[in-house]
Amino acid sequence: MPDEPIRVVDRRWWARTEEHPDAATDDRIDRKPTVVEDLEQQVAAKSAQLQSVLADHRRALDEFEQIKLRMRRETAREVERARRGILAELLEVLDNLDRAIAAAREAPASADTLLRGVELVRDQFLAKLEALGVTRIAAVGQPFDAVIHDAVSMAPVADASQDGIVVAVAKEGYAIGDELLRPAAVVVGRFDG
Repeated sequence: MPDEPIRVVDRRWWARTEEHPDAATDDRIDRKPTVVEDLEQQVAAKSAQLQSVLADHRRALDEFEQIKLRMRRETAREVERARRGILAELLEVLDNLDRAIAAAREAPASADTLLRGVELVRDQFLAKLEALGVTRIAAVGQPFDAVIHDAVSMAPVADASQDGIVVAVAKEGYAIGDELLRPAAVVVGRFDG
């Protein structure tokens, strides 16, 4: 017995060629059913479509990140350009202050002349601020408003109509457009009557 070859018996009816000699030539045995082939083709098509969509999505994300970086750089450049423009405007005021100091040292002038020169520089500085949209908040004679005024003290007043009215300004307040830049530090009248 040991010399006999091992024989395998295939019990699958569709694989038996002895019983069905024409089965070996039949194409249907080696092929998958058409429904399975159709489903595999659809899966392959959908997989390719998914890969295409994922690639488009990655490209769009990369492009979006590049746009964000470019916008940040451009915004930073614009802010820096605006800052330089403002500083250049303010340097003119500094130049005039330097000229006033130099003129006061060279030719001792009267206090009135020096005062007038400093007032001119102050007016120039206020004009530069106004050109940038900064306005001074009117305070004296106005009713106290906690939104735009900061009360630093109270002062007695003789007239009851002056109660709660700003009677003096310790530090001017400024606004840029509709936004408060700095509240005015004010003295508010109080009637003790």
